[in-house]
Amino acid sequence: MNYEEIAENRIMVLSNKGGVGKTTVAVNLAIGLAMRGCRVGLIDADITGPNVPKMLGLDEKKLKAGPNKLIEPVHIQVGPDFGIEIVSMAFIVDRDSPVLWRGPMKTSIIKQFVESVRWSEMDYMIIDLPPGTGDEALSIAQLLRPNGAIVVTTPNDLALLDAGKAVTLARTMNVPVLGIIENMSGFSCPKCGRKLDLFLPGGAERASSRMQIPFLGRLEVDPEIVCSGDRGRPFIVSGTSKASKSLDAIIDLVAKRACESQG
Repeated sequence: MNYEEIAENRIMVLSNKGGVGKTTVAVNLAIGLAMRGCRVGLIDADITGPNVPKMLGLDEKKLKAGPNKLIEPVHIQVGPDFGIEIVSMAFIVDRDSPVLWRGPMKTSIIKQFVESVRWSEMDYMIIDLPPGTGDEALSIAQLLRPNGAIVVTTPNDLALLDAGKAVTLARTMNVPVLGIIENMSGFSCPKCGRKLDLFLPGGAERASSRMQIPFLGRLEVDPEIVCSGDRGRPFIVSGTSKASKSLDAIIDLVAKRACESQG
């Protein structure tokens, strides 16, 4: 199965820096698109640190062989008529087992995730990339030819420095950058509503202007986001929190940008 048969829109989520909430964005983006009635696949391309199953409450699931020796992706139902298909290294190795693999082996498993899985026809394939600009990103670019990239960052200068490298990586691979998301963008006190800036505010928006890419929006620090990931229930499902409403608006922009990127 080639990339055109897998999904009309193939979007990689990257950061080039760990700890900025990239996987949280990727998982909730996939769920949010499915809640809109889209057919969605999700590839956890972080081979040595796969966290997607944990965030979806799928810790105990394993990949199984299907017809024609193709791998069956793990499927979760999001609505009455739609769901998400997922592959992850966490469905293969035991929970506490490290993946002690060099580059060629990572490339091999990503190739299997793309070509040896019995994917349904998708509207969106979301790829959660690990931090950095190494084998996984290059393999995904070659095998899936993504037609969109989303960069996730926090507002501080160190994260923005790495975000700039992620943007350059996407451009080097001829992947249109759909935009940048600023995560951990301040904290609103639940009692008084006053917003506290944990970093110098507006960093991602200024960076997007400098790099001439769209600014997709902000997600504040929210205890619900943290708890939802630990519980395996993505925060966007609630639909009532400030975080879920912010991400809803971001998803609408992503869908619009993805459509525009196809000309």
